[in-house]
Amino acid sequence: MKPTVQTLLANPELGLGLLTAADTLPDGALDAPVVWAHSSDLADPTPFLDAGHVLLTTGTQFAEGVVGDDSGDAGFAEAYVRRLRERGIAALGFGTEVIRAGTPETLVAACLDQGLPLFEVPYRTPFIAIARTVADLIAEDAYARQAWALSAQRAISLAALRPDGLSATLAELSHRLGAWVGLVDATGSLDREAPEGGLTQPALGEVVGEARSMLRRGQRASRTLLAAESTDAPQRMTLQTLGGGGALRGVLAIGDSAELDQAGREVVTSVIALAGLALEQNRDLDRARGHLRSGLLSGILAGDTALAERVSAEMWGPLPEPPLRIMVTDAPLTQADRLTELLELRVEERGGRLFFGRDDEQYVLVVEESDAPLAEELAAEFELPVGVSDPVGGGAVAQAHEQALRALDRARESGAGVVNFDEISRQGVLAFLARTDARAVALATLAPLTEHDEASGTSLVATTRTWLEHGGQFDATAQALGVHRHTVRSRIALAERLLGRDLSGFHARADLWAALLAVE
Repeated sequence: MKPTVQTLLANPELGLGLLTAADTLPDGALDAPVVWAHSSDLADPTPFLDAGHVLLTTGTQFAEGVVGDDSGDAGFAEAYVRRLRERGIAALGFGTEVIRAGTPETLVAACLDQGLPLFEVPYRTPFIAIARTVADLIAEDAYARQAWALSAQRAISLAALRPDGLSATLAELSHRLGAWVGLVDATGSLDREAPEGGLTQPALGEVVGEARSMLRRGQRASRTLLAAESTDAPQRMTLQTLGGGGALRGVLAIGDSAELDQAGREVVTSVIALAGLALEQNRDLDRARGHLRSGLLSGILAGDTALAERVSAEMWGPLPEPPLRIMVTDAPLTQADRLTELLELRVEERGGRLFFGRDDEQYVLVVEESDAPLAEELAAEFELPVGVSDPVGGGAVAQAHEQALRALDRARESGAGVVNFDEISRQGVLAFLARTDARAVALATLAPLTEHDEASGTSLVATTRTWLEHGGQFDATAQALGVHRHTVRSRIALAERLLGRDLSGFHARADLWAALLAVE
């Protein structure tokens, strides 16, 4: 075990005597780890000390005439002890019968006042014996920790060979550290944990939330988080990404543990490597399944579902039942792995009654009517446009796919997360035809009217639109605009002359209406 002030005091061979009673010291003062023992009689030895040192002195600096007539005064002792406390010294040992008999009362009082452990070293105990004891205990502890680390790594390596190696590995790490261990997968969901239910809300929510943030950044990183299981007891959590930058496979989260010293961190590093390897192997399998899905998807979209039904039943479960919807979304390289993992998870949750595959640079989903909300989840989680078809029967999948593609185009144009095809169909065929690629033609068509309005301050475009909305009725248009019907007639006549078109016919009116829709 690591040396502490208490272990030195408890060693009968050293014969040390505590001068500051334990109940007068701060909590844990005697259990503070000791990293070394150093002797010095300087009035200010702190430049040569580090936190955790035990300082040994024979008291030369407290003898009258050595450092000044005030060396035995309380003021000197208080300043001396204050410097030691500020440096983080674990304890002060005073060697008696060398320079002076006993320990100065002013020093005892200063240590009591400032909470610094003070012990007396008898004449028979050389300082080197204390230093050697500390060194031996440090060496024993280092050996014990290395032996613990080797044992833990051996047990974890054996666990990795079990059928569910990843879960067994995390369980063994949790056992060795005596702490909660969780794995957040690439979708940002808690995939597995050990022990089950070992971390409760709100701490679990904070850990998963931070893990999702790390995954979105897409870079290898580690974080330390103070997660509050209650407002009074925050728990220190360590999070480490798994996988390479740009292709993160998940986040390993570990609760606070006394075992997380250098040896403990070495064990965690080995688990990160094993978990990363396991997840990379899973990714290779995912890629193979992805190619299989893409091939089956081609058959489904072509109306040949026989092969897809047989393979899907063996691999994932039965295909979705009609009525069906087709969803289409983009497949950016930076998010493809996370998106695939999320969809695989949803397939597993539904027993196969959700099918997806990759079609060039897009993901195509075949879902049952009850899974329509999945589109909103994809759009929100990955900030992607999603097009959704109308519900169709099993024989109209190709038609639904075309609808979803048109809806995806509209989602890209409008910036909306999800667009359902029925939103487009309700606007009519002209609204669909008057898309972004028709805008340039529409602007040129309407240019004579817009230029006249800008130059003369007229409102030919607005009048023409209102007139068309009211079926070419002059009285209704005049009432809507709040002007006389003759004013409307003269404006429409002027618009006809500027456009060079006779607007009395249906085709001319329809073409002008499509142009107005396109520029909007």
